Amino acid sequence: MDMKTATTSSRKPNHSALALIDVLIVIGALAFGVTFFFSYVSRSRGCKAQRITCVNNLKQVGLSFRLYAGDNRDRYPMNISTNDEPLVNESTPVYQYLQLLQNELGTPKVVICPDDKKRKLANNFTNFGNSNISYFIGLDAHETLPQSILAGDRNITNGLPLRNGILDLTTNQMAGFTDEIHKGQGNIALGDGSVQQVRSARFRAEIIRNAPFATNLIKLP
Repeated sequence: MDMKTATTSSRKPNHSALALIDVLIVIGALAFGVTFFFSYVSRSRGCKAQRITCVNNLKQVGLSFRLYAGDNRDRYPMNISTNDEPLVNESTPVYQYLQLLQNELGTPKVVICPDDKKRKLANNFTNFGNSNISYFIGLDAHETLPQSILAGDRNITNGLPLRNGILDLTTNQMAGFTDEIHKGQGNIALGDGSVQQVRSARFRAEIIRNAPFATNLIKLP
């Protein structure tokens, strides 16, 4: 074999090696895709599970308010006055409302949303504060007003500064939820104890519109 033939032969591509590389690339791409898919599914399932737990917690909060009202002439803590003084008022922090419900709630665990990374679980209602609460309280809610806003995720906003920890919700404000919890969505408990999973648009369109008050006072923890 002359030099020219040898050179030409040495430059011929190794088809077996190229085929193996192609196969390895395809396998690698498939492995990455499968890993990404199952990771996405796992995260999605985790988010869904956290949302369901949050809904169940709010149902327990709503039930606790109703049980309390059953023992107090159909009144929630924010509806009761003693000696012409309200039991709680607009300056009362949220944790004090919930301390009044501790017998009905049973455990501080139910006032924490698992998707709320900025709140921590309290061991009991004695060492308990706003930092252990994920949910707001609707100051206007009443047992006899089923569409009144009773409680919900604290990532609610109307775009304005708070007044004494209170948010005013009206139909002409761009009220909604931030991305801090549930990715811009929220859960709302109503006066009848039901819980609604809502996006900001539906919250404005239905929840606020159907509430019995033109202005809804929301106390944030």
